Amino acid sequence: MLDHKKAEFDAIAPGWYNFRHYTIFGSELTALADRWIEGKLLNAGCGHGADFLPFRGRFELSGIDLSSEMLKYAAKYAAKHQFDVKLDLADMRSLPFPDSHFDQVIAVASLHHIKTRSEQLLALQEIKRVLRPEGELFLTVWNAGQPKFWFTRRDTFIPWRTGGRSVNRFYHLFTYGEIKKLARRAGFEIISISPEANHKGLFKYFSRNICLLLRKPAS
Repeated sequence: MLDHKKAEFDAIAPGWYNFRHYTIFGSELTALADRWIEGKLLNAGCGHGADFLPFRGRFELSGIDLSSEMLKYAAKYAAKHQFDVKLDLADMRSLPFPDSHFDQVIAVASLHHIKTRSEQLLALQEIKRVLRPEGELFLTVWNAGQPKFWFTRRDTFIPWRTGGRSVNRFYHLFTYGEIKKLARRAGFEIISISPEANHKGLFKYFSRNICLLLRKPAS
């Protein structure tokens, strides 16, 4: 676990709970809940837990995050919205679960906070390890092609104001080709890759997010 990353997300947790109280991927996650129907689901980098909401009721929910403050807010969120979830303090690169433990994994806006290509690959390989054969992963990352980042370095820091100070969070901005290549290198099959559902532009390459649905091969 990187102490500086934990400190960044501990610091923003109270403000993030209010700012992103509901997921911005409601359409995508609701469609996945309908596709998957039920199962053991892991939210890798769950933050304050907003992305659990479409899965409450029919799924056995687990979440990990490296921020203990985010996990406190995730427990508060689950109590408020009346669902059960098992929460663990853990790193995506070293998941505390046995092989093939989950039917589905979601990793919403978490992989792009990992700095190096080798550690991004390790996180995806860990997710693949804990998925059952033919289990599916929904993954989102920020797109380097969105217009506001046209003149920004691919490895960058985005500030967040909290408590009268600015907290800089690391982001790696992915291209469509780059994340496809990384997912395949980790051993996943690509079911789909697309912009977020509410993307309005004609060209996917300018979307804010890149959304992938991946499958662990049967063998």
